[in-house]
Amino acid sequence: MNTRYENDGYLIGLAERLRAHGVPADRVEATVTDLAAHLDESGADDAEAEFGPLDEFARQLAPESADGAPKTPDATVETWRWTADTYVDEELLNRFGDEGWEVERVDAIGRFVSRRDTERPQRWEYRRELVTRGREGLDERLAPDGWEACGNWVIYAWFKRPKAASLGPGGELSSPPPAPGRSNFLSRKFYLLVGVLAAVVVGSGAVTLLGDEPGSGFGFASGLLFGACAPFLLIVLGRAWRHRGGRDR
Repeated sequence: MNTRYENDGYLIGLAERLRAHGVPADRVEATVTDLAAHLDESGADDAEAEFGPLDEFARQLAPESADGAPKTPDATVETWRWTADTYVDEELLNRFGDEGWEVERVDAIGRFVSRRDTERPQRWEYRRELVTRGREGLDERLAPDGWEACGNWVIYAWFKRPKAASLGPGGELSSPPPAPGRSNFLSRKFYLLVGVLAAVVVGSGAVTLLGDEPGSGFGFASGLLFGACAPFLLIVLGRAWRHRGGRDR
């Protein structure tokens, strides 16, 4: 058990609310343990500042039914959380979409929260859009073609639509394959990027510490480069470590 989970009142309260929403005990423990690990890796001291108000965050993780009552687990639906980097996410989303997996949202630590109807699974297709300056009417432009928003992460937004709209009865799966046995799909390109960034940061830091004469601009510029790269590198390394040897959630 993660020590942060045992001693953090926010996470303890979150676990209690998720159980009240009908989330299975093993799912509650896995979710809250992941969130505790995220807080430890990011160095965040205040869980509420990181994830938002407790009740609202609990509803995001386990939405209530339409009448406001806690929902009960649906035996006809299986769920799966997984992560991928932007080199392979669209390809994998569409592969898993063809296996009946529908993405409901992207959670607080960047995983695709997916579901599949075990009785009548449907095929789905996906696309990713860059939203560096806000959505700017993106949802409205894509809606006429049947695209529906299904998640956001930093500068990206993902959209889904059922293949039944174009395939008709062919959009339904008769015998879907088993759920994948892993939840981590970080590519070799991703790890290469981590290595390059690490080399740049280490090299820039070395130049700053060992470098030139006082007052010259080169050391200052190198220091700026180090400062700019370091936060991003920490995020990347944190995600890579957290999902290293990933398992199903």
